[in-house]
Amino acid sequence: MSEHGTLLEVQDLKQYFDINMGFFRSRPLKAVDGVSFSIRKGETLGLVGESGCGKTTVGRSILHLYQPTGGKVIYDGKEIGDRASLKEFRKKATMVFQDPYSSLNPRMTVSDIVAEPLDVHGLCKNKAERNDRVLELLGYVGLNSEHASRYAHEFSGGQRQRIGIARALAVNPEFIVCDEPVSALDVSIQAQVINMFDELQEQLGLTYLFIAHDLLVVRHISDRIAVMYLGKMVELADAEEIYRRPLHPYSRSLLSAVPLPDPKKARANKRIMLSGDIPSPLNAPSGCPFRTRCPHASDVCAGSMPEFKEVETGHFVACHRLAEIG
Repeated sequence: MSEHGTLLEVQDLKQYFDINMGFFRSRPLKAVDGVSFSIRKGETLGLVGESGCGKTTVGRSILHLYQPTGGKVIYDGKEIGDRASLKEFRKKATMVFQDPYSSLNPRMTVSDIVAEPLDVHGLCKNKAERNDRVLELLGYVGLNSEHASRYAHEFSGGQRQRIGIARALAVNPEFIVCDEPVSALDVSIQAQVINMFDELQEQLGLTYLFIAHDLLVVRHISDRIAVMYLGKMVELADAEEIYRRPLHPYSRSLLSAVPLPDPKKARANKRIMLSGDIPSPLNAPSGCPFRTRCPHASDVCAGSMPEFKEVETGHFVACHRLAEIG
């Protein structure tokens, strides 16, 4: 666990999209609604939740791929706001995308794909230096010079994701947003890619925001885990703590669905089934967004959004009924 200071701080981040409802009316879709957290230098924060909860939008808004509607992103003590600070930030922070099939240009060789950030930021003085850097980057991800002149479509999914990771490393970043980087891969390949993220973190001193919908995936790589539901953060704690003792009813339900390798434990494990479907972010419930599916919901949950607060050292939860369900 990293003892270094805070590298990235997100304060009350909001990302609303105007959705056209016809007849010249629009409504805001609150994809991310007041999310706050920080990441320490050298650590991995896992961000988990079902599809559509806003976790990918958090990653993209931090990197300003979407201009945030509200809130602050503070990197290494400086707020990212104007053009100059964003340009600096983009050299230190980058992203690995979910789908290695669509994020790589089929008409470019692997060498050109990996070198693209080097060209954009003018990081190499000449062709020879560019070439050496490309081979160094491919070496980090277990590929070699023979792969450099081939095209992305000639590779398997796992290898394509490695190419995407090499491209992300090109600017020598300190911070990487990993947006479901293994969800499009076979399970057998997932472990290899996750181990590689681990090794690169050791080797290069990287800090990750690792986004996933699968709690098993983030467990092995994360120091801490944050759980999101419908644009809000509902729980945040050390990875082992969340596994051992999830406090929010939503986190409990997510964890009860994780398959256990031990048949005895699996039989004893009570699956917590949630009623209903996730509401649309366009028609989010009043108060706590989880209340329409929560077995413990009462009138107070409809009245106001519970505060996201520290209930034990380092363990944050947003739940009105925590004392009763504990």
